[in-house]
Amino acid sequence: MTDSTRAATRPAGTTGAQRGVSAPSSGPEAPISAPEKTAGKSSRVGDKVFSSLATASGAFVVAVIAAIAIFLLIRAVPALQVNHVNFLFSREWDTRDPANMSFGIFDLAWITIASSVVALVIAMPLSGGIALFLTRYAPKNLARPFAYIVDLLAAVPSVVYGLWGFLVLGPFLKPVSNWLNETLGWIPIFGQGNIAQVDSGANVFTAGIVLAVMIIPTITGVTREVFARTPDAQIEGALALGATRWEVIKTTVWPFGRNGFVGGSMLGLGRALGETMALTIILSATTAPPGYSIFDSGATFASKIALGSAEFNNNLQVGAYISAGLVLFVITFAVNAIARWIESAAGAKGKS
Repeated sequence: MTDSTRAATRPAGTTGAQRGVSAPSSGPEAPISAPEKTAGKSSRVGDKVFSSLATASGAFVVAVIAAIAIFLLIRAVPALQVNHVNFLFSREWDTRDPANMSFGIFDLAWITIASSVVALVIAMPLSGGIALFLTRYAPKNLARPFAYIVDLLAAVPSVVYGLWGFLVLGPFLKPVSNWLNETLGWIPIFGQGNIAQVDSGANVFTAGIVLAVMIIPTITGVTREVFARTPDAQIEGALALGATRWEVIKTTVWPFGRNGFVGGSMLGLGRALGETMALTIILSATTAPPGYSIFDSGATFASKIALGSAEFNNNLQVGAYISAGLVLFVITFAVNAIARWIESAAGAKGKS
């Protein structure tokens, strides 16, 4: 076959490109890289804006805390310089004469810490039991509304708790107070307090129970979340080995959530230390020095400041109360810092 014959038998329009040779495109290609660069720039700008806002928010909180601490120090130092007694260990509080002030926080610290410890001793087992019930025992259609009811306890005003404790709970606890005093009175902490009637209800014992009810939502909320995050693989493994529900809690849920439970309890303690109105109503029965019993009455740091507001007409007198507030600020800050550290340790343990 000659060359002219091959050309005649070739289909019309057939080119070298159709026979396997790539031909360059005649039209321009659509730009691809330009939109990707624009989206990337927008994303980076958004990240920078969000990062700046988050950093500014964190710095603002730190600045506010530092400003509060500086304010307390500036106002407290002049009063401390003219104080005639030891501020930390004196039991005296007399700020009526700005030129001759004697004020110490020893008794305030006792009433504050004693009522908070009583509250913690009562609230911790109750909150742990409630959290376990909601996460491991209660059916889901019951756990959710029950959890809401527990959380609603935090919404009750402090003054309502105070009135309830003074008018209802105190009289109800009379037999318990008498029994504790008569049976365990040989132990100083259950001995006679600084008020004549042990069963009056206006004492640390009643105040501690009221505080326990107030901090149960805080401890239960944190503990419930930690217990609910127990890895399913550990629970299923324990069940596969024939463990009962209690054994599952003892071997998996409790070891996993123990640090979170303690951290939540510390947050509850911080809440109890700063309570004002409820304890002002319950514990204002006397100004006599306490006998270091749970049947003492008196003032906490917060209630002392609230009750002394009538004296806030002189910088030195105000400084005396601010000095007590500074101690409360340091104690509460330290307790909350410990709680956060414990929770962080629990979170790191859960991730590992």
